[in-house]
Amino acid sequence: MPHAPYRLAVIVASTRDGRFGPTVADWLGTHLAERDDIDADVVDLGELPLPARLSPQPDTDDAALLGAVSPRLERADAFVIITPEYNHSYPASLKTLIDWHSTPWRAKPVAFVSYGGLSGGLRAVEHLRPVLAELHAVTIRETVSFHSPWGAFDASGRHLDEEAGNRAAGAAKTLLDQLTWWAVSLREAREARPYTV
Repeated sequence: MPHAPYRLAVIVASTRDGRFGPTVADWLGTHLAERDDIDADVVDLGELPLPARLSPQPDTDDAALLGAVSPRLERADAFVIITPEYNHSYPASLKTLIDWHSTPWRAKPVAFVSYGGLSGGLRAVEHLRPVLAELHAVTIRETVSFHSPWGAFDASGRHLDEEAGNRAAGAAKTLLDQLTWWAVSLREAREARPYTV
């Protein structure tokens, strides 16, 4: 039986000057556009700054910043995190997002698209898995990683190397297929039996 599209939040984690994350987001967007089972919302932390000081009672200014992000995470049925690797881990902007939001991840799947030098950002991904497990999220085994990708994409996010682009497209399909299974299954489970912590 066909299911309604699920809501996917695509989180672009990098906020660094000259960042490559939006290029990767554009690349992923071309694959998301081919699917009618996903309703994607791009949450770009470079355009949506979050308060640096954590507080259980944010002031008016901090609440306004959170208001541009928090409802979008809560609405999501699943997440894709696009992250670089900085110093063998993920960026502080992403940790700030995670630490401000404890509930949106619960009983929802998270997939990763990473990029970096020789490791392709995979060390950042491996650091994220236990953090998200602590928040009751389910991380997808398959990932997409780009190793030293600078200069390998055009302005629209298309991979310039056809063979490498085909491999990445295949990895994206596998990742999105797995994410869809988990997103739909966990959405149905949450509707049948609310998840409690």
